[in-house]
Amino acid sequence: MSEFDSRAKDWDKDKMHMERSAAIAERLRKMIPLSSAMKALEMGAGTGILSFMLREELAAITLVDNSSGMIEVCEQKIEYLQTKHIKALCMDLEQTDPGEKYDLIYSQMVLHHVTDVETIFQKFYALLNPGGYLAIADLYTEDGSFHGPEVKVHLGFDPETLAKQLEANGFNQLKFETCYEIKRESGKTYPVFLLVGQK
Repeated sequence: MSEFDSRAKDWDKDKMHMERSAAIAERLRKMIPLSSAMKALEMGAGTGILSFMLREELAAITLVDNSSGMIEVCEQKIEYLQTKHIKALCMDLEQTDPGEKYDLIYSQMVLHHVTDVETIFQKFYALLNPGGYLAIADLYTEDGSFHGPEVKVHLGFDPETLAKQLEANGFNQLKFETCYEIKRESGKTYPVFLLVGQK
C-alpha cells in the first residue's frame, strides 16, 4: 500500500486540502473561460476535491490517479453525489494513455511527483483538442523542506522556466499567478502558483 493509499480515507478531512483546492478553483475560473461543453481530465486527482468543485461548470470530467485508495474515494463520491458525468480511472498517466481527447487538463500539487516533466508536457499536448487549455498548480521552488529529504521529488518549480518548456512543446498564451500559500506549523510558508497555457 502506498502512502497515498493509506491517507486516502482521511484526505478530505484536512482543512488545508479543501482551502487549497477552493483557491485553485477560483483562480482557474478567472484564468480559463470554462464552459459546459468542455471535457476535462484531472491528472493525479487524489480524491477529486478540485474536480468536484468544478463539476457544475464542465460537461465531463475524467479523474486519473495511480493510487487505488484515492480512486476508491472518488468512486464513493461519484455514487453519493450521483455525478454521472464524472468517471474515475486508476492509472499512471506517465505510462498509460486514456485514449480520449480533452478540452481542459489540470493538476494540483502533482507535477513535482512526475519523474519526466518534459514527457508529460508532450503527452498533455497530444491529449488536448486544438484550442484546449492546460492548468498546472504546484509549488514555487523550495528548499526541500516541504516533503523532507527522504521523499524524492522535484523541489518545486520556477513557473517562468516551466512556461518556456511548455512553449517549446507547442503551448501559447502562457501566464501564471500565485493562488495559495501553504502554512506549516514550523512557521514556514510554501506559495503555490497556477500556470495556464493553451494548445
